[in-house]
Amino acid sequence: MMNNPQISTSASRALKVLKALKGYTLTGLSNGDIAKMTNDSAVNVTRALQVLIEEGLVIKLDNGLFAHSVQMLQIAQAHAIHIAKMQDQITEINQRITAGTR
Repeated sequence: MMNNPQISTSASRALKVLKALKGYTLTGLSNGDIAKMTNDSAVNVTRALQVLIEEGLVIKLDNGLFAHSVQMLQIAQAHAIHIAKMQDQITEINQRITAGTR
């Protein structure tokens, strides 16, 4: 399956759409705006959006524009929480190292 260029292109297109939506969670973007940002056709963007909506990563807002879903934002927040926890562990280790050298 990994050698199938159709799958690779579809996955790449969906990821480009997710990236294009960054920073537009509240306002959203139109299909046309996303197409311009990703240098792709509106038809291809529509297909990618349909997949992303089915997977729960994108929603269509009341204004008809598209944005990251709550599920997508939960993924981002989980990442931020994980990084913060890891930073706390690094800080603790550094404090132990510093305390041991005094």
